[in-house]
Amino acid sequence: MTLGNPASEQRRVLCLGAYILDILGRPISRLPDTQNSQLIEEIRLTVAGTAGGTAVDLARLGIPTSAAGALGDDAAGRFVRTLLDDAGVDTRWLATIADVQTSCTMLPIAPDGSRPAWHVRGANARFGAEHLPWTQLDGFAAVHVGGVNALPGFDGDTCVQLMSAAKQAGCIVTADCLGVKRADAADLLRRYLPYVDVFLPNDLEALQITGADRVSDAAAIFRDMGADAVVVTTGADGCVVADSRGVWRMPAYDVPVVDSTGCGDAFSAGVLAGLVSGWDLERCVNYGNAAAALTVQALGSDGGRLSAQRVTAALAGPRRSFTDGSPGEQEYSSAKDSGPR
Repeated sequence: MTLGNPASEQRRVLCLGAYILDILGRPISRLPDTQNSQLIEEIRLTVAGTAGGTAVDLARLGIPTSAAGALGDDAAGRFVRTLLDDAGVDTRWLATIADVQTSCTMLPIAPDGSRPAWHVRGANARFGAEHLPWTQLDGFAAVHVGGVNALPGFDGDTCVQLMSAAKQAGCIVTADCLGVKRADAADLLRRYLPYVDVFLPNDLEALQITGADRVSDAAAIFRDMGADAVVVTTGADGCVVADSRGVWRMPAYDVPVVDSTGCGDAFSAGVLAGLVSGWDLERCVNYGNAAAALTVQALGSDGGRLSAQRVTAALAGPRRSFTDGSPGEQEYSSAKDSGPR
């Protein structure tokens, strides 16, 4: 699978969907008793969400990136827009909605990097057809839909129409989930995936939506629904891929874990950077793994401070061994070692 055009402005990506302000603290092994406080090492505020986090990471990888989503008319929304602007993301299609707060998440990060969360859906629930650059889609090499099945104003007919229009405009279409928020998620994906070049869920989402017992089976089910390729991230085990050649795996990089927040977004950004640069899927997936490996070593979605140079250097790092021994999922271990140009 080889997609995309390597010329610079012709690599522009539209990241549409979920934009969230994350408030993170670490390390937190227990919550303080009522009216008491405890000292921790670090608190950060970052742009997150399967559109927002991916947009920031793409821009830092040198890929021209535009945002389409919804923010509240509040301090959190203004801060998210400032962070996106500072990262070099084009925010002209990021709407401000007056009577709703910006989507926010509070995350107490445990010492092992795990991340329970409290979330307010906020403006993401109001994102819809009126916030999309319908007449501008031919200016993008790729459209990334971040948060399918988690955007009630966008899911359904609007999502189908957007994906269809993007394909007609010649765009690569990728999509990611933001958890599983609907009982009819599988039914909606049967409508969406025939328009999707690469579908990028995580393992928990894939198993919950399909009802499969193994990630490899879930990936194959999504491909049967119509996706050209499916890449399921599996945490420390890397990812499982289903494409025209069957099901294969690529291991993650062996790095110390600080916070797993945003690793999926960094992975998606790495894959997208490769797709719009004309790479084959193996090289894209390997680059995504390296981007995720940098992100997991620091706090927050942008904690890894990605750059094309840093991700390229990370490709030389050691890899983890697979831990689950799932049959029927062969290891893919060759590393293609160059960043976007």
